[in-house]
Formats: sequence, C-alpha cells, structure tokens
Amino acid sequence: MDIEEAKAVLESILFVADEPVTIARLADALQVERSLIREAAQSLARDYSGRGLRVQYHEGHVQMVTAPELAPYVERFLGLQYSGKLSAAALETLAIIAYQQPITRPQIEAIRGVNCQGVLRSLIARGLIEAVDRLETVGRPVVYATTFEFLQYFGLENLTELPELEDAEPVHEV
Repeated sequence: MDIEEAKAVLESILFVADEPVTIARLADALQVERSLIREAAQSLARDYSGRGLRVQYHEGHVQMVTAPELAPYVERFLGLQYSGKLSAAALETLAIIAYQQPITRPQIEAIRGVNCQGVLRSLIARGLIEAVDRLETVGRPVVYATTFEFLQYFGLENLTELPELEDAEPVHEV
C-alpha cells in the first residue's frame, strides 16, 4: 500500500470513528507498518490545514475533528448552545414537571411564583420536556411532560424511580 492509498483508507476510517484511534490499531486493521500510518496521518493533517475538518494526531492517537474556530457554527447547527449544566431555575422547573406532570405553564408559575417561559423553551430545546396536549379551557394552555431524554439524562428507567417527596401535594389534576 502506498502513501496515497493509506491516506484515503485512513481518511475513511477516521470519518466513521467516534473516538481517537491508535496508530497500532490502524496499522493492524490495514496490515501495514505503523510508520506508514504515522506518515499518512501527518500528511492528512497538512492537507486539512485551514479547512473545516482537521486531523488531530496526539500521543499515538489520530482523530478527525471539526476546526475549533468553527465550533460556534457547529454548536448552533446541532442545537448545542444550550449545552452545559442546567441552571437552578431549570432544575426547579424540571422537578415540578417531573412530579406534577402533566402540567401547564400557569400551574408551574403558580408553584414557582415567577415567569417560566424562557426556562420551558430551554428545557424543550434540550429535549427534556415536551408539549403533550392542550387543555380545552380558556386560552387552551399547553400541557407539558418529561421525555425519554429526561430519563436518560438522569439515568432513570421510568418515572417511578424518582425519589419520594416529603409533604408533596399535587397542584391540580389535569
């Protein structure tokens, strides 16, 4: 296998790999010398320089990544601008929804005592809650509930695994 073929194969593997791959593993998979993989990785890194993708080569590991300076665009496209830890307001609102669901925004705001519109938008964008219905009352308020992603985020199999609340009373039946 020559260097150009090694680069093409390496590029294909790195494109589908979801984590850094060792030079040794690549050499074994391609049945070539490690030096050829190192040379191909370094050449690919030069080829991608100044473009939207990069080839990272660090301590015997190789990975294809997006250019760091383009991260804001990628994050916006993927909806990751909401990434990071949940705020205290988001956690409080999420707890109310988890324990009282299905529940409307006015009901949540009655419990919290503050406007929750922005927090609800954030929780929806993160996929932790969703609108599941509308009440047949004045204004037809949206009814919210937690999602499967909520269970995954908190490592729960189902809602019965939520911790018991002390002295908790349901707000309103919906």
